[in-house]
Amino acid sequence: MLLKIYENNPNERELKKVVDVLRNGGLVIYPTDTIYGIGCDIYNAKAVEKVARIKGINLKKANLSFICYDLSHISDFTKPLNNHVFKMMKRHLPGPFTFIVNANSNVPKLFKNNKKTVGIRVPDNNIIRTLVDLLGNPILSTSVKEDDDILEYSTDPELIHEKFSDLVDIVIDGGYGGNEPSTIIDCTSDELEITRQGLGIVEF
Repeated sequence: MLLKIYENNPNERELKKVVDVLRNGGLVIYPTDTIYGIGCDIYNAKAVEKVARIKGINLKKANLSFICYDLSHISDFTKPLNNHVFKMMKRHLPGPFTFIVNANSNVPKLFKNNKKTVGIRVPDNNIIRTLVDLLGNPILSTSVKEDDDILEYSTDPELIHEKFSDLVDIVIDGGYGGNEPSTIIDCTSDELEITRQGLGIVEF
């Protein structure tokens, strides 16, 4: 299903349709402030495994990320953040950043790598953040785009729907997406490190 939702004024009835699909273990493609993402409820292991199969990801080796609603929601899933990291995140969120943090026991095992870290996003996009809020759980975050893909299909929701309609339950048309990924910042030690420079510009 291709579902049109407007970011400036998301229709709650349409959003609830998407939430029902997520609660029932469905897969959804959604807009962010960078590239369109494909995801599911992080607590539904079978759905997470489906996403991994679609993307060709090995869950034992993958560095999975998920989307939270805001900074206080992030703190539900991390070990205590030091003051410097907290202030830096507060300055940059919502925005096109993925923060690698030390995970606590609320993070499902599938998401923790050997280092017990996890990537967390709060995109500057009303549609996906409202979905997370209504669902009450974070949503898996991985981009629909592969490095060798032609660029056009990954920005146009109708072309995304053509490519993925047999694999996911809903593709949200939230307008054209971007092609540049989020900037990844490793916050697991005192020395903050940019591990991928993407759309977001960081000020430490």
